Amino acid sequence: MGFLTGKTVIITGGGRAEPLKDGSAGSIGYGIAIAYAKEGANIVITGRNVQKLEDAKEELERLYGVKVLAIPADISAGQDNEAVVKNVVDTTMAELGRIDVLINNAQASASGVTIENHTTEQFDLALYSGLYSTFYYMKACYPYLKETKGSVINFASGAGLFGNYGQCSYAAAKEGIRGLTRVAATEWGKDGINVNVVCPLAWTSQLEKWKEYNPEAFAANVHMPPMGHFGNSEMEIGRVCVQLANPDFKYMSGETLTLEGGMGLRP
Repeated sequence: MGFLTGKTVIITGGGRAEPLKDGSAGSIGYGIAIAYAKEGANIVITGRNVQKLEDAKEELERLYGVKVLAIPADISAGQDNEAVVKNVVDTTMAELGRIDVLINNAQASASGVTIENHTTEQFDLALYSGLYSTFYYMKACYPYLKETKGSVINFASGAGLFGNYGQCSYAAAKEGIRGLTRVAATEWGKDGINVNVVCPLAWTSQLEKWKEYNPEAFAANVHMPPMGHFGNSEMEIGRVCVQLANPDFKYMSGETLTLEGGMGLRP
């Protein structure tokens, strides 16, 4: 029994990605889900790919004995996104009765496209899937997080911190998320809600495939951290997120936490 037994976490973009060649979690969202499942938390995962959600639900429930709700949810331009998020939150409360942790991990974007070549549709993709999604989920979950004195963990990126080439919409969305996180920490501190943003550098199945099929582009855009390895989605990024939800550990709310090489946590 873990210290989060009986508590509920919502993880956006938490479907089961293809595992890495070594068998470990192939995406940040699923790595986080495994870390929370090992601590006994009931889990709500959302995403656009129904099969990935169903695969995650089956594996997490079978291996860790927790309850998992897999709810398809796509935040994108031209639809009632608040209704999409409301369905996720209402279903969570109806089935599990509480929300203790909200993790805004979902993000899609067009990578490698320069500013002059970026289309409005590509820019919208990043803003809606990342920034707007984070805003809608935070707003909808706030009353329930206030009740549980819960935690919000948002995800930003070094792309925004350092201005990575060809990632204008992604960087813009992530910097917006960082600003939103700091405002929420200021406004919600009185309610006992801990709000932080994590900027991870994780090794994922997408990066693994990118390195294999386009090594030149990979080498130009992805640089090995000084520690000599990339973060592990479950054991490092996931465990940091678990620690941030520990009721006995309230980190400096509103801080940007940067995982450098997967080995450390730096505000």
